[in-house]
Amino acid sequence: MVRPDIYVNGRFLTQPLSGVQRFALEINAALAHVSVANGYSAPVTLTPNTVLLEQKVNEYPVRAVGRQRGQLWEQFELPWATRKGILINLGNTAPLLGRRHIVIIHDAGVFSQPNSYSWKFRTWYRVLLTLLRYSRAHLITVSHFSRSELSKYLRIPAEQISVISEGAEHIKSQAADGSILKRHSLRSQGYVLAVGNLAPHKNLAQLSHLADALAQRGTPLVISGSVNTTVFSDHGKQTLPKAAVYVGRVSDKELRALYENAACFVFPSLYEGFGLPPLEAMLCGCPVVAADIPVLREICGEAAYYVNPHDPEAITRSVLHILDTPIQAQEMRQAGLSRAAAFTWEKAARSLLQITEAVFS
Repeated sequence: MVRPDIYVNGRFLTQPLSGVQRFALEINAALAHVSVANGYSAPVTLTPNTVLLEQKVNEYPVRAVGRQRGQLWEQFELPWATRKGILINLGNTAPLLGRRHIVIIHDAGVFSQPNSYSWKFRTWYRVLLTLLRYSRAHLITVSHFSRSELSKYLRIPAEQISVISEGAEHIKSQAADGSILKRHSLRSQGYVLAVGNLAPHKNLAQLSHLADALAQRGTPLVISGSVNTTVFSDHGKQTLPKAAVYVGRVSDKELRALYENAACFVFPSLYEGFGLPPLEAMLCGCPVVAADIPVLREICGEAAYYVNPHDPEAITRSVLHILDTPIQAQEMRQAGLSRAAAFTWEKAARSLLQITEAVFS
């Protein structure tokens, strides 16, 4: 049987690294291995001429095509270059033209959390996602929660949207860089960690009570993240916890060190399509306190403590309970390791390839 060529939309390689780009980097590398094992050639990742992210590009074929960049490249040059094959789009956007496309849409945040996004980004994404709903593209998302959200906002039956998961093992692929602890005078098991960009829906403002309570104990709340104002709105940045230690964007090696040495990880987000940071924390043996929202229940299962993300005192009580109960903390570490081990990029890539075969066979 002659198998069609598979291409991957490599526009993500021209964008700053965030959650969507992380997903694309990891699953693309895994997809190359899974495809070859199943009798396909490794998918060719097509990019504009400008590539920003170099991570993992040695693990799959990459080819620059066209002369344009950004949306012009994606909408007009990419569909022509992939007209004889199947195009997999990993990062929410895709050409509106074309016969055999798969689009992975990570969440419906531009509809449900409009204040978190800049008006330009929000407007364009709403238009694009709505038009994709009427295109020939097959839609995939990363959780059952996101499928229900997309079904609601795009007004299509949920069963028409496929679901794959994500992985977390990338966080363990490089040795931890403990120099970040020294730079910020952090002791192992002597701080609480929060990770996330500083967009409003990440809800970091609700950690002020926790930061103050920890400061009274001499235990800092450490926050890693930044905000891209071309995507996210910067509303609410002034209300972030003043008592926290902000370490900004960190490398994967530094992030692993932060996870492995934190006494607890807290994730108060109001909205996620998947929720990768809690899973990364679990895989690094860190107890997790997470917002009690459906998608985090779906991903973290029984391995996390759940709290009302609108109740700062409840968040504080749960974190302090873990800090003050070593036996409970150890049980959570073991449960988290077991839970996170079930999520791998190879498993996600196999699901993606199976869906591709089923849709275009």
